[in-house]
Amino acid sequence: MDRQKALNIVKEQLTDHRYIHTCGVMETSVLLARQYGADEKKAETAAIFHDYAKFRDKDEMKKLIEAEGLSKDLLEYNSELWHAPVGALLVEREVGIHDMQVLDAIRFHTSGSDHMSTLDKVIYLADYIEPNRQFPGVEEVRRLAEESLDKAIIKALQNTILFLMKKNQAIYPDTFRFYNKLVLEQRR
Repeated sequence: MDRQKALNIVKEQLTDHRYIHTCGVMETSVLLARQYGADEKKAETAAIFHDYAKFRDKDEMKKLIEAEGLSKDLLEYNSELWHAPVGALLVEREVGIHDMQVLDAIRFHTSGSDHMSTLDKVIYLADYIEPNRQFPGVEEVRRLAEESLDKAIIKALQNTILFLMKKNQAIYPDTFRFYNKLVLEQRR
């Protein structure tokens, strides 16, 4: 799909602030894809649509999770996780994108997974470090991204897990599995 057409589609689903974020994720994902050998066009497409369902009604997302065979355990955790798997489903249905690599990158961009491809990792990290993001720890992750995709993600995961723990929030098991897999791979 043409970049401008994709941006026009997604802009209708997002606030102005989230659209600016999406453009930052798109630009960052293309750079990371180039650096780490992922398909740049697929990275661009996944980045554009990664937050497609971000502002969908929570009840609508809950019904889709229950009715469409998505992991029902998502409902036990923070609803901020829901827009990624629901977004992958809706991007396929409403936009007509059927590329499983693109859809998986959208699906896993919030929780992570222990079987993430380079493309999935690129979208996960681009969402975290895009230039409009400003929060404690992001600069360190940006520096690490220049040398290692996995090291940068490990630090991003550490930051996220600690943030959630300080807020006394449950952490989705796939996030721990993703973290553990990367840490164990780094030790080898």
